[in-house]
Amino acid sequence: MYPHERSLVEKLKDQPFALIGVNSDKDLAKLRKIVKQKNLTWRSFWDGSTSGPISTAWNVQGWPTVYVLDGNGVIRFKELQGKALEDAVETLLAELGD
Repeated sequence: MYPHERSLVEKLKDQPFALIGVNSDKDLAKLRKIVKQKNLTWRSFWDGSTSGPISTAWNVQGWPTVYVLDGNGVIRFKELQGKALEDAVETLLAELGD
């Protein structure tokens, strides 16, 4: 998903949009290498495991899990990828203009 996420971040860089990642890998040093190697430019948090505090608080059951939140922090879409993810984000951005 990294290439698509990277293009989405670039496409929406001037919009009220933020991509935030949470990674559950156990090895933080390895994760840091991947972040650098894959050129992940968005904020990403390390959860330490699949049962870490972030995954637990958000009730994540599988990876990857994608949540799309609106401007009020309400989960409006879940488990979207590709065009469906872009469409959901565009829908929320359009609502801001209404």
